[in-house]
Amino acid sequence: MGILEKIAEIEREIARTQKNKATEYHLGLLKAKLAKYRSQLLEPSKKGEKGEGFDVLKSGDARVALIGFPSVGKSTMLSTLTKTESEAANYEFTTLTCIPGVIEYQGANIQLLDLPGIIEGAAQGKGRGRQVIAVARTADLVLMMLDATKPNVHRELLERELESVGIRLNKRKPNIYFKQKKGGGLSFNSTCALTRCSEKMVQMILHSFKIFNAEVLFREDCTEDEFIDVVTANRVYLPCLYVYNKIDQISIEEVDRLARQPHSIVVSCNMKLNLDYMLEALWEALQLIRVYTKKPGAPPDFDDGLILRKGVSVEHVCHAIHRTLAAQFKYALVWGTSTKYSPQRVGIAHVMADEDVIQVVKK
Repeated sequence: MGILEKIAEIEREIARTQKNKATEYHLGLLKAKLAKYRSQLLEPSKKGEKGEGFDVLKSGDARVALIGFPSVGKSTMLSTLTKTESEAANYEFTTLTCIPGVIEYQGANIQLLDLPGIIEGAAQGKGRGRQVIAVARTADLVLMMLDATKPNVHRELLERELESVGIRLNKRKPNIYFKQKKGGGLSFNSTCALTRCSEKMVQMILHSFKIFNAEVLFREDCTEDEFIDVVTANRVYLPCLYVYNKIDQISIEEVDRLARQPHSIVVSCNMKLNLDYMLEALWEALQLIRVYTKKPGAPPDFDDGLILRKGVSVEHVCHAIHRTLAAQFKYALVWGTSTKYSPQRVGIAHVMADEDVIQVVKK
């Protein structure tokens, strides 16, 4: 019995089992087993053969993966937003490998990867699905392309495929402290009342992973699924934007309904509708900021800004300029929204905001 059959058997068992107090531990164990088999499926086989992947060198300030069913307009989107031409046609599976392009927006270079269409069962390796999903794991954001003319079941199918290979979309990492130990049994604590998971459940899940000595601290009320995610420790938490294409073929009421859903954007690649708003939303979701540098006695250099992530400190800015600069740092003068007055003299721990101007003074 191969891993795929075992996974299918456990999924059938979970579907058969009623959810109540008596069966919750049995379900918890099944979910733990399922997570174990799925992580085995993700790991490459021990044999020496090299798989055919489409690894693309990471470049630019951020990486965005375009994921969707075949023939929803991913290649058209890539050709419209970037200078790269990706073959687009009216039949499915026009794109057979990963095609990278670069979006130039507000001084940042955002790498956009046009991946082949995903079909149902991709997580098990159907239709090159595994390679597609492996590339998606390395991205900073997932752009899920959906066809506005088709039913919403596509979105649920894609989410399920990504969920089963450990990609969590628009979710935070569970606030659970977990550490394996050499001995001393299981030490379990929680800083809040637990309604969705108990100590007995945690113990059973850990036993199914053959872990008997560990320290567990729940800092928030989490489910057993979230605890399994923490134990397996190979989950990726990515922001995701749902892009509904082909809105020129549906009614305005339907467009309005889709546009009001969370994390959703409606566009038309053929008629170039709403693409500027999509880029704006992409910039927000990637949490990128621009920081401009200034030399003493000269105006700021607004042509060549540094592209960094939201929440960076002056130390990160110094490293971005030159790696030796942080060691010689004395103080910095900052103009912009992160200061109380301009220019403000700040230390190395000061947090920068978008479009700040900085002048670094060395020792």
